[in-house]
Amino acid sequence: MYRRKTRGFGCTYFKGCELIMKETLTIALSKGRILDETLPLFEKANIIPAEDMKKSRKLIFDTNHLNIKLVLLRATDVPTYVEHGVADFGVAGKDVLMEAGAKNLYELLDLEISKCRLMTAGVVGEALPNRRLKVASKFSKTAKSYFAEQGIQADVIKLYGAMELAPIMGLADLIVDIVDTGNTLRANGLEARDLIANISTRLVVNKAAYKTKYEQIEPIIEMLRSAVRNEGE
Repeated sequence: MYRRKTRGFGCTYFKGCELIMKETLTIALSKGRILDETLPLFEKANIIPAEDMKKSRKLIFDTNHLNIKLVLLRATDVPTYVEHGVADFGVAGKDVLMEAGAKNLYELLDLEISKCRLMTAGVVGEALPNRRLKVASKFSKTAKSYFAEQGIQADVIKLYGAMELAPIMGLADLIVDIVDTGNTLRANGLEARDLIANISTRLVVNKAAYKTKYEQIEPIIEMLRSAVRNEGE
């Protein structure tokens, strides 16, 4: 075993090679807020894009490792690329992974960034009607599963934005959405109610790739695990 010093921490590499130079590994990253928090964490793990991903129009990026490439996707597409083996790894929020319900991937590591909550919300002080509920959410699969588990009959209406309007305008009794500070809910006369899940960003890997490329993949996981651990200290 060979030990090599990287930025800010010691990182164990295997078989005397830096990341074992074999096949190229592709890591799918999510655009937006998650990317803003992912890139500094990756830099601490010594995985650095060759150019500024936030300024470039490119979608595929080389890194400081010859066998690692980064691809930039919409967050909702990351599980699909990983499940189908087009990307070996993926970085996506737990909310996206729950909604995708992908079975051909492993969730290996909580990166502990972009933390928030997936919750139900409704009009402040308004009681729920004594009938089948109407629920609006972009997380339609997750919402259906949650209410079924609670034994509550609900029709879920798929929306893609401005979720807070649905209860105000009578489209829905409740919404299921991501809550961070809760300021947007309060500004629109809504209140957070039931917690469905605590959300953070996760590292996932394609199941087949994890078996066939294990010796290449495991050092990357260890690099990121060390970066997460150091971030929390």
